[in-house]
Amino acid sequence: MKRLQHEEYLAMRAGAAVLEADGHGEKVLRLADQTILKLFRRKRLLSSAAWSPYAQRFADNAEALHQRHIPAPGIIAVWRIPSIGRDAVHYHPVLGKTLREMRREGLDTASEGGLKAAFTEFVIRLHEAGVYFRSLHLGNVVYTPDRQFGLIDISDARIGRRSLSKQLRVRNLRRLQDIEGERDWVDFSTVMNGALQGKPRGL
Repeated sequence: MKRLQHEEYLAMRAGAAVLEADGHGEKVLRLADQTILKLFRRKRLLSSAAWSPYAQRFADNAEALHQRHIPAPGIIAVWRIPSIGRDAVHYHPVLGKTLREMRREGLDTASEGGLKAAFTEFVIRLHEAGVYFRSLHLGNVVYTPDRQFGLIDISDARIGRRSLSKQLRVRNLRRLQDIEGERDWVDFSTVMNGALQGKPRGL
């Protein structure tokens, strides 16, 4: 992980738009060149982030998803910024809209049905590829201009070499099933019992 000096950080941040912040400060910035800088703080003194920083996990997971031909952020660099007590990952965003944005904007019945079916197949594909994504919900899935599904906010994903067990598949869907209006976007029984047949569909 490279160190970014304070002057370099300020120059990088010049003209940035704050996309996300909390009580501890800025979390996600859109830089002037339209790339993204995501900032991470260590929440506890003794935590796994001490030896496995969230920024590096994000970058490693992006690379693992690319290897599986799943759209994910394109990593530019991973930084440690001592002057503000943050680690950061700098990346090109996944182009498109999140499924949550598309749902809120409104979809006709046919388009929504097609997206739901395709999304169910995408979840099966994730599980078969060994992707356990605890933050799986419509706000973290992007539908790209070339009709693929991509993942964002991936620092807490776990990606292995083997397909997920049924127990992990159930746990992977728990967050999505707890969200009103989103739980019906994936066919639970198909995910648990089905398998991809041929090429995954798009709209």
